Amino acid sequence: GQHKGQKRISKRGRKRLRALLFRVMMPLIRHNEAFRKLHEYYTTRPVNPLRKKQSIVVLCGKLLKILYAVCTKRQAFDGERMMQDIFTQSQAQAA
Repeated sequence: GQHKGQKRISKRGRKRLRALLFRVMMPLIRHNEAFRKLHEYYTTRPVNPLRKKQSIVVLCGKLLKILYAVCTKRQAFDGERMMQDIFTQSQAQAA
């Protein structure tokens, strides 16, 4: 829509939890193929590419959503399903 979002992360919430999530994302991006591809996509996409730190912050939020879904739905994490959702949206916007 027409909403113009913020360019920075809010400082609200638990700062130690935010710092821990940020530190967890570094090895996760390095060793998990799905998160690595998603990080590369966010930093190199043609429309509105993110800086590396911005991409990591976005992935921290995504990790929280994934952990919540894994706990509530009691299903295993599926990296391909996560990537399918992202790339089908981007292909629809390109067309």
